Amino acid sequence: MSKIMSVNAGSSSLKFQLFKMPEEEVICSGVVERIGQAMGSFTMKHNGEKKVIEEPIPDHGKAVDMLLKALIDDGIVEKLEEIDAVGHRIVQGGPYFSDSAVVDDDVIAKVEELAELAPLHNPAHLVGYRAIAKKLPGVKHVFTFDTAFHQTMDAERYLYPLPYEYYTDLKVRKYGAHGTSHKYVSEQVIDMLGNPKHSRVIVCHLGNGASLSAVQDGKCIDTSMGFTPLAGVMMGGRCGSVDPSIMPYLCKKLNKTPDEILYIYNHESGMKGVSGISSDSRDVENALFNKDGKATAEQSERALLTSLLYARIVSKYIGQYYVELGGCDAIAFTAGVGENAAYLRRLIIDDCSRALSVFLDEEANNIHSSENRIISNEYSKIDVMVIPTNEEVMIARDTVRLLHLDA
Repeated sequence: MSKIMSVNAGSSSLKFQLFKMPEEEVICSGVVERIGQAMGSFTMKHNGEKKVIEEPIPDHGKAVDMLLKALIDDGIVEKLEEIDAVGHRIVQGGPYFSDSAVVDDDVIAKVEELAELAPLHNPAHLVGYRAIAKKLPGVKHVFTFDTAFHQTMDAERYLYPLPYEYYTDLKVRKYGAHGTSHKYVSEQVIDMLGNPKHSRVIVCHLGNGASLSAVQDGKCIDTSMGFTPLAGVMMGGRCGSVDPSIMPYLCKKLNKTPDEILYIYNHESGMKGVSGISSDSRDVENALFNKDGKATAEQSERALLTSLLYARIVSKYIGQYYVELGGCDAIAFTAGVGENAAYLRRLIIDDCSRALSVFLDEEANNIHSSENRIISNEYSKIDVMVIPTNEEVMIARDTVRLLHLDA
C-alpha cells in the first residue's frame, strides 16, 4: 500500500488528491485558489467533511504549507513521510514524452524549454512542483503529460501543410491536449465494450476547454486540438479553429496587435463571444430555456444559436473521425459539459443521427449520475456513453507504475 499525491498546479491555483494505492481510494481532495490575490481560498474534503480557509495566499509555497499542515492537523497522515510520491499534471510535453516520466534535471529542462508552447501552463506546473519538492525532500515525483497520449499520431495527422523546416527547426506540429482524460475515458469505454481485440472509439472531452480524439485499438490516431489548446472545436471562451486570415483582418479593422486579437480568441470567443452571456454552458442553458425567467428574447435567441453552432462543430469532428476510424463502436462524452449538459449531447447526436444511425435514449440522457453509463437506445448502431473523467487517478497510476511502488 502506498499514498500518492496527484497535483495540478495552475498560475493561481493548486488542485490535489491524496490516493491510497493500488486501491485507488481517495483519502482527501481539495483546491487552493486565488493564489497571489488579495484573498485566497483553501478547500479540502475528507471523510465527507469540507474544510474551507480564506486568507491571503501570496504564493505556491504558502499554498503547499497550508496543504501539508492540514494533512497533519486533520489526522489524514501522522507524518509527511507517509506520502510515498507525488504525480504532477504537465500540459505540454512536446515531442519528447510519449509516456509519463520520473522527474530529473533533464525532464525539468525539457518542460522549461516547452514553456513557450504552453506559457500559461508549463511555468505554473513547475512552480507547483518546486514548492512541493522543497517541502517534501526525498520524495520522488512523476510528470504526467497532457500531450503524451497523442504521440501515437502519425505524421500525416500531426503535420501542418507549412514549410517543412517549421516542423524540424521550430517544432510546429499538432500536439493535442487533455490526453490524460482521453486515455482514461477510452480505456473505460473499451472495458464497457467487453475488451474487444479491435475497437474504434471517439472521445468528446467537452469542458470549458474541449477536444475530441479518435482512438483505434486503444491508441490515439487523431485529435482536435493542435499546436496549442486554442485549435479545434468551439469552447467556453476559445474560438477553436478559424480562418487564419481573420487575424490580420481584425488587426487592421480594430487597430489591435496580434497578441490582443489572440487574447480575444482565447478569452472572449466561443460560447461567451457568440452568446454574449457567458463562457459557462450552464448560463447559456438557463438563457436558452429561460429557467429563471430573466432571459430576454434576444438572449434566448443568442443562446439557441450558440448551442446549435457548438453542436454542429462538434458533430463535424465526430463525422471526420468516423471516416478516419473506418466506423465507430462508441462515442463517449466526458468533462464538465460532456458529463452534465444533456441538451448539448442531444443536439450533437441529433446532428450525427441521420448519417451514422446513432440515437439517444432520451430518458437515459437526462439522468444525472456520476457513474459510467450508456445513453443510446436499442436502435443505435453506435453506443453513446457518458464517462466521468478522472485525470487524477491516471496520474496516481502512472506514478505507482513508473516508481515501481506496486512491487
